[in-house]
Amino acid sequence: MKKLATIFAFYVLFISPVFSQETTKQAFEIKVITSVESIVPSGLGRSRIISSNDERDYKQFSSEQTDDNSGRNKTKRKDIRVRNFEETKLLNFYNLGGIRFQNIVANDAVISSKLTAMLSEGWDLIFITSAVESDAGDNDDNGIFITRYIFKRTLN
Repeated sequence: MKKLATIFAFYVLFISPVFSQETTKQAFEIKVITSVESIVPSGLGRSRIISSNDERDYKQFSSEQTDDNSGRNKTKRKDIRVRNFEETKLLNFYNLGGIRFQNIVANDAVISSKLTAMLSEGWDLIFITSAVESDAGDNDDNGIFITRYIFKRTLN
């Protein structure tokens, strides 16, 4: 009897759960917030936090290239463009006197506020990536520092 009880307990604890688990997919949504900070001398650039209020399905703008099919996606740019977005003003890294550390710290405070708001809305920050396009020589006065904050949230 003791042996039977042990086998039954083993089955209940280890074997049964393997076969009875439901295969449920967790549904998530992703949100990308982008900060673009100007590194143009003399403070002539524009700096912003931007985030889309519209959704897009990437499949509408994609095509598959194969040996048999070399056609490209014919989507017009105006169909991809998003006009409904949130834009938060940031300060440029430079002013007429050069690099302005107060502007950088002000941007940090505004970006922190945005990230805190996203977290309080149930978003989880899962990834951050940044890049810079800067001075490419004597005749290039353009430059930006871009950071993308990628969030995930469980769909209700």
